[in-house]
Amino acid sequence: MKLVLASSSPFRKALLDKLHLQFETDSPNIDETPLNSESIESMVMRLSEGKAKALSSKYPDALIIGSDQSAALKGKVLHKPGSYEVAFEQLKAASGQTITFYTGLCLFNSKSGHSETICEPFIVKFRELTDVEIENYLKREEPYNCAGSFKSEALGISLFESMRGDDPNTLIGLPLIQLCRMLKENGMPVI
Repeated sequence: MKLVLASSSPFRKALLDKLHLQFETDSPNIDETPLNSESIESMVMRLSEGKAKALSSKYPDALIIGSDQSAALKGKVLHKPGSYEVAFEQLKAASGQTITFYTGLCLFNSKSGHSETICEPFIVKFRELTDVEIENYLKREEPYNCAGSFKSEALGISLFESMRGDDPNTLIGLPLIQLCRMLKENGMPVI
């Protein structure tokens, strides 16, 4: 069976590359609008499954990986900032605070129609940040396409006081420990 990553994210592709598996990437085209009264956990699971299933007709005999991530600060969803100004405000609000990242993961077997979908949380505690530190970070890394306005796999690690979760890859966008289990259960062991 083929393995397909339903994502155009270079971060997810780099994570999956770590497993030394042959895979293709393809960008699913789905509506990612949150539903009314939908929890963050439900949303990332729904979108992960939607992304995986969106490619099923193109890949009828494949294991398709879908993933989606969102973050929350004091119950408010943090989106990709898209600009310096929004990123500055997000990091200013995160200073000294705790952010929970919710990463949805779906492995869909397009041949059998079976899927498994989970939500993996990851908690980040930010240290107290000065305006100068935030400005310097944003100018050096430009994390405007990242939820929460940072890249933990790079200079963004300097913003943190602590991290808590089962799999550090979850924070970047793809829970590899759970993915390895799912792949093995679907006849594609990583090792």
